Amino acid sequence: MIQQLVDQIETRFNELSGQMSDPEVIGDRQRYAEVGRAYSHLEPAHELAVEYRRLVDDAAGARELLDEDGEDPEMREMLRAAEARMAELEEEIRLAMVEPDPNDDKNVIVEVRAGTGGEEAGLFASDIYRMLTRYAERLGLKPEPLSVSDGDYTFEIKGKGAYSVFKYEGGTHRVQRVPETESQGRIHTSTATVAVLPEAEDVDVHVDQNDLQIDVYRSSGPGGQSVNTTDSAVRITHKPTGLVVSMQDEKSQLQNREKAMRVLRARLYEAELAAQQAELSAERQAQVGTGARAEKIRTYNFPQDRVTDHRVKVTRGNIPGVLAGDLDEFTAALESDEKRRKLEVAGSLTVG
Repeated sequence: MIQQLVDQIETRFNELSGQMSDPEVIGDRQRYAEVGRAYSHLEPAHELAVEYRRLVDDAAGARELLDEDGEDPEMREMLRAAEARMAELEEEIRLAMVEPDPNDDKNVIVEVRAGTGGEEAGLFASDIYRMLTRYAERLGLKPEPLSVSDGDYTFEIKGKGAYSVFKYEGGTHRVQRVPETESQGRIHTSTATVAVLPEAEDVDVHVDQNDLQIDVYRSSGPGGQSVNTTDSAVRITHKPTGLVVSMQDEKSQLQNREKAMRVLRARLYEAELAAQQAELSAERQAQVGTGARAEKIRTYNFPQDRVTDHRVKVTRGNIPGVLAGDLDEFTAALESDEKRRKLEVAGSLTVG
């Protein structure tokens, strides 16, 4: 079975390599992008397949020499090491062939909202916002605020593979701590919800300008106070779906409109995916839920300095470090869990 998979990987990789230099493919932007994504996905598996085939040859050579001189301890050790590594590679190759999420390489738009817990929930939402932006910066990705206010943060994270990392942050985050405003020293439980949307490109979703109602108005601050004297704020309504996106953080109407369109496209793309695949709709709803305390993916327990991810049962200390963006351990565990679950569902894999 594994030998057949190795053969398929090498054949498919050679086909994709040829297509990457085919003028006809290069001239078709969408097709070239699809081939490039397939090539990038298959490349790690191909490297493992090359190593596996080399070890098969090494093992065959060692057996042949041992047939002639069975007393050669160095050759016997070489055979043992080759067979042990081949056994490891079988699992690694199968995991490498798990079909990736087609959105994994995309930029993401992240929405953080205060959930249950009043003022403390708003403070926790700001903590989660800072945690995610710092994590992005640690990974060499670029966070960009789109709309930021107390307890309500919409921002973009740009960079290759952003969605593959941040998709695991979608859901309800729960905090247990003594708020600064608590005079009795009692522990409060609050939540913040996080939604992670793959940013839609023009080729992903078409927005008909005739379907949009665009209103401009003056930006407002606390209490409705006008903060500028021009109609720079923008509200876009997508009439067929009723989706509404407003932006007012920038002084330029053009910049606010561009940001609002990016968020609108992302939400429309998500809705389109949900319509195509019912399980995505359920997953999206599961991400945000209602913000109730019981709906949680991760708990940040300050009195015990403990962070627990309930999906993979991973617990670690150093809450300040986690909130400073040290999320690698959680991401690695969640990525591994996702691959193994997909592998179990797939049963047996072939190269497409």
